[in-house]
Amino acid sequence: QVQLVESGGDLVQPGGSLRLSCAASGRLFSINVMGWYRQAPGKERELVAHITNTGYANYADSVKGRFTISRDNAKNTVYLQMNSLKPEDTAVYYCNRRQDGNHYWGQGTQVTVSS
Repeated sequence: QVQLVESGGDLVQPGGSLRLSCAASGRLFSINVMGWYRQAPGKERELVAHITNTGYANYADSVKGRFTISRDNAKNTVYLQMNSLKPEDTAVYYCNRRQDGNHYWGQGTQVTVSS
């Protein structure tokens, strides 16, 4: 089993920045993809960004140029640096890990962008 624990969600003003973290523990495989999804009220969960264990990253068009995903394999941790935040970025952000044919999810962390 895999456990994912997120942190870093908060209330921030438009134009502000936040950094989310997600630490993985448990039965971890070296070949994996870690990422961030988000779900706003009344909307489906959507991919924000993901990064492979070799460092290849992919982003949703809506966050390109504003968000940066990174990881520290030694700490089994993935980060999401979010800059130039907009009200439409408001959502619950979920950490995800794909390995051994399975998806694992964190409990989610709330990001609210509002003045």
